[in-house]
Amino acid sequence: MSKAIYEWRQLPNGPRLAVATLPDSECAALSIYIPAGSRDESGLPAGVAHFVEHMVFKGTARRSARELSFEIENAGGQLNASTSEDQTVYEGRGEADLMPVLADVLCDMVWHATFPENEIALEREVIGEEITMYKESPADHIGDLISDALWSGHPLGNPISGTLESIAEIHRATLSDFRDRHHFRNDIVIAAAGPFTTDEILALVTPHLPERFHEATAPVPFDREKAAPRTVTDERETDQLQLALAWHAPGRHSESRHALRMLSMMLGESASSRLFLELREERGLCYQISSDVTFFDETGAFEISAGLDPESRDEALACIRREIDDLVSNGPRAGELDRAKRLTIAQSKLAFESTGSHAAWAGEGLLDFGHIPSPEDWRAKILAVTDADVQAAARAIFHGKEPSIAEIGENAN
Repeated sequence: MSKAIYEWRQLPNGPRLAVATLPDSECAALSIYIPAGSRDESGLPAGVAHFVEHMVFKGTARRSARELSFEIENAGGQLNASTSEDQTVYEGRGEADLMPVLADVLCDMVWHATFPENEIALEREVIGEEITMYKESPADHIGDLISDALWSGHPLGNPISGTLESIAEIHRATLSDFRDRHHFRNDIVIAAAGPFTTDEILALVTPHLPERFHEATAPVPFDREKAAPRTVTDERETDQLQLALAWHAPGRHSESRHALRMLSMMLGESASSRLFLELREERGLCYQISSDVTFFDETGAFEISAGLDPESRDEALACIRREIDDLVSNGPRAGELDRAKRLTIAQSKLAFESTGSHAAWAGEGLLDFGHIPSPEDWRAKILAVTDADVQAAARAIFHGKEPSIAEIGENAN
């Protein structure tokens, strides 16, 4: 795939447009980024943002639910959507000549969904099954529990899909009010990728935009300094213990974010990572262990999760603590950081083989940072991380700080 040319524009009536021009691409991707998710549900039943995401596929004034999907799929395209803590993304992909249809259909869904009462009742059942499915899978449900432990009392700690009890409280007015508040914000980002110039995308999208957008309302901020570690357990009869640990971390604007990414890669994001080698390969304590770092605007989280034999719990925790303490005290080992850098950069290059990834890079960059970062500049910042940077990042989040803990299993502590 040819190198992308990134450009963005502020549209007169509110949203920003991010375009990745790929002259040789035969495919196209279009996404609409709504800068609101589950953390924007303060005072509302958990799961509203996710419920709205489902409902925009259920019909508009111009199209039924069936027509929305068939119009795209009959032409070989795909529609999808996702909700996270701080954004909701609606996206379409297909061959390049499908871009006008993608623009029409996506805009129709996002801004003109009608929320039919009968569809709300049906989708409440569907989401209920989704919640049950994840809850009955400990490897999935542990994510909700560690969020509850880490962000207790804040909407960041709520399950994104909600609970069976909370979605029962969501009705048409709840959904339409949330949509009207957040889908018409003037900080929305529309992102496109394919063999199109910015002017061409602008001409395709502009006729489908609403006439007015309004100022955004900021979500309730999270104060890391006042947070205390918690333990959340779910006792159930299982042969395996699901365990997750989490520490508060700086947000996406912190200068330490690249060092934190390297720290996570070294600890648990690859088969050569410390936790994988020590707990799985050397000791046979688990099949799966991983780490991850998540960034929000003003805060973040560093997480470690594993599936273990319950009898291995204490030994596994001791191993995890030793590796963390070693990084805090001694920093990376010889060659460790260079390997993490190579893996991270290679993964990013592989991701850019997809048109959708270029749209995501442009859209998320503009949404999160107010500009589209150059991939080359981002890689240069990864390469500039030093052993001392990683050690300082480890000290800042781990030294003298106990983690929040979530466990699922029989006799979970």
